[in-house]
Amino acid sequence: MRKKDETLCATLLNDARFLADTQGIDAVNIRSLAQRAQVATGTVYNYFSNKNEILLALTDEYWAGTLHEMETTISAGPFCDQLQQIFDFLRGRIDCWAGKLMCSLGRVEPAGQQHMASAQTSLEDALLRRLGQDPAIRPGVWSEGFTKQEFAHFLVLHITLLLRNKAPDIHFLIALVRRTIY
Repeated sequence: MRKKDETLCATLLNDARFLADTQGIDAVNIRSLAQRAQVATGTVYNYFSNKNEILLALTDEYWAGTLHEMETTISAGPFCDQLQQIFDFLRGRIDCWAGKLMCSLGRVEPAGQQHMASAQTSLEDALLRRLGQDPAIRPGVWSEGFTKQEFAHFLVLHITLLLRNKAPDIHFLIALVRRTIY
């Protein structure tokens, strides 16, 4: 099997992002991507077997960048304050380009869910780190039956659900967190 050129792959993804931004997600396909990148369609097929793979790659790239940006944007402080900032940050991202991209993945639901699970795991890891940095959390709150990992997973599931349902806020979830860990 021939080794793939990472530079060309990055170029193809940049071109796919450009097409999606300027012409809409429906404009992203193998032929239009090849034309934009000025390569043969067969070359694009060496990297992506179909449009859905391109969209999945864009989604992975987008969420990796978004979660990295979130890590550098959200300020330190009480975990509940950070949780509110995280929700607001992610809602802002989903309200723009990410929402359209995620909706386009409905056609490849199993693969899309698998890719989104990876992003959710990264978010869960970020919440775990932030939980570990809040000295105000009640000592002894975590136990074998109530672990920090399970709590972070619970939060990610509910944040995701609230974002998907376009909830205007997470006040109830934050009140629940306050009563649980402080």
